[in-house]
Amino acid sequence: MLAIFLKTIPFFALIGLGYWAGRTRFFSEEATAYLTKFVFYFALSAMLFRFAANLSMGDILNWKLVGAYLWGTAVVYAIASGVAFLRRLDVQTAAIEAQCAVIGNVGFLGVPMLVLLLGEQAIGPVMLVLAVDLIVFSSLIVILITGARDGRMSLGILRTVGLGLIRNPMIVAISSGLIWSALEIPIPGPMNEFLGILGGAATPGALFAIGASLASKSAERVQIALWLSGCKLVLHPLFVAIAVLWLFPIDAYSAGVVIAAAALPVAGNVYILAQHYGVAPHRVSAAILFSTLFSVATVSVVIAWVSQT
Repeated sequence: MLAIFLKTIPFFALIGLGYWAGRTRFFSEEATAYLTKFVFYFALSAMLFRFAANLSMGDILNWKLVGAYLWGTAVVYAIASGVAFLRRLDVQTAAIEAQCAVIGNVGFLGVPMLVLLLGEQAIGPVMLVLAVDLIVFSSLIVILITGARDGRMSLGILRTVGLGLIRNPMIVAISSGLIWSALEIPIPGPMNEFLGILGGAATPGALFAIGASLASKSAERVQIALWLSGCKLVLHPLFVAIAVLWLFPIDAYSAGVVIAAAALPVAGNVYILAQHYGVAPHRVSAAILFSTLFSVATVSVVIAWVSQT
């Protein structure tokens, strides 16, 4: 346990450094936004493309894993939604809270950290988790919020969802990489080195950007934020573990990677959605802040556990 904790410390130290830079205004909010854009559109996309281009579809596509992760995530989504409705929240706010409960920082934190801690073979399961989050649950929240506002489903909602997916650089990078791999085209040496150099900036850049963005997050609605953090850091990995280990058992290594991915703190893109639609951005902000803080301990515990299974 101590060995795993010491291995995760550098990742969270980078987040802490970014937080200090943002808090002291050494790194302004505008600078943080541009760094996030660089990581999102360039560095992380290069890393994902390079990983995917060196995988075959058989290496990454595991429908049993997808089904198990979907089941575990859907259960926690339903629990968070049910609690929100018991508190008499509207559909839009309930959808945002449910999103906090199940969408982890897989892209910016999970990909670099889990691949380094659990090995490069972790990239296949991590990519599947990322794809499910982006394709299923990021689409679901747009459908629920837009449908609740319009009072009905329409083709316009589906068009918005479709455009959002094809414009997402992580989806584009993974898809392009897998197509490249399927065509069995070797990556030329200079291109591979270029992707390696650019992708190498993803880990420090993403972690620093997470920390810097946390500096602008508020700690309002503390009780709700703690509940949502508990859903994300405890309930989500718990129900995903039940799914991948017992209900829809998959190989032990992939199961461990998926459980570790489910244990990650609330993703920053949930706040972007909340702010965009004007739905409970302050409670999302607090949930991101608290879940990231507590994840220093909880993620280490989960990774130590799955490393032993």
